[in-house]
Amino acid sequence: MPKPDILMPAPMSPEVISALDDRFVLHRLWEQPDTGEFMNSVGPHIQGLAVSTLAGRIDDVLFDRLPALEIVANFGVGYDNVDARAAAALGIMVTNTPGVLDEEVADLTLGLLLATIRCIPQVERYVREGLWPSGAFPLSPTLRGRRIGILGLGAIGKAVARRLDGFGVEIAYHGRSRQADVDYDYHDTPVALATACDVLIAIVPGGAATRHLVDADVLTDLGPDGVIINVARGSVVDEAALIAALRSGTILAAGLDVFEDEPQVPEVLLTLPNVVVLPHIGSASIKTRAAMGQLVVDNLVAWFDGGKPITPVPETI
Repeated sequence: MPKPDILMPAPMSPEVISALDDRFVLHRLWEQPDTGEFMNSVGPHIQGLAVSTLAGRIDDVLFDRLPALEIVANFGVGYDNVDARAAAALGIMVTNTPGVLDEEVADLTLGLLLATIRCIPQVERYVREGLWPSGAFPLSPTLRGRRIGILGLGAIGKAVARRLDGFGVEIAYHGRSRQADVDYDYHDTPVALATACDVLIAIVPGGAATRHLVDADVLTDLGPDGVIINVARGSVVDEAALIAALRSGTILAAGLDVFEDEPQVPEVLLTLPNVVVLPHIGSASIKTRAAMGQLVVDNLVAWFDGGKPITPVPETI
């Protein structure tokens, strides 16, 4: 039987490209000198998409040009770059890469939390700049006695909570509903969670439903000793409200792995002394990214071999 045609709009890892080349007819859109002409000639034959956030928005505009499309295999547990509801309406399967990155993102979250509260990047710069001989770095805040609120207690949120249990801190959470098998205190709104806590860790999916879930009211209720850690999506936090809160002392500090207009980061966030910034590296280890890439490949293979992908998203199950 002929191999299915797979379109990759933007580069993925060499290992993913090689694996898809072996199993499918892989079309590399970014290598085409005339993408419009290429889509006109090849688009009608494309049966699968292998995409990441680098591919841009995957929605009806693209679906209209791919009438034979059966599946979109997304690299990442978050898939707000893909209009899954539009795909479902057209009978197109969408998959993501959950599970294989939970522990890695949780590790990074704890590292970012400690770096933010104990001012680790600032202290490191202090030593590098030769300032230690002139006196000790000012005392930092502490994690001791903190009340940690987890905004989104999914698989990654639970992995974060397991790590926090070892630090002896209080933990509470907010999500769409109370979880019967969870002993942590539940709060039914983000504001209520912020009021009860002084650290807020955002680890919810992106998309319209969670846009600016952390707004000025949430930040105000977090309080002047409050710390926000965002390892979710930049859209989850109202960036303008966050900047205002950091400048005014409404909250103490922020640790950010994601931003609203990545890879652009507002200049003020780069200059504020109470902010730790990272370039969206929650899952960015060699081992974990390889596992994510393999799951993209495995989902496509499973679909075309038997019509049963490994990790379909809820909208298209």
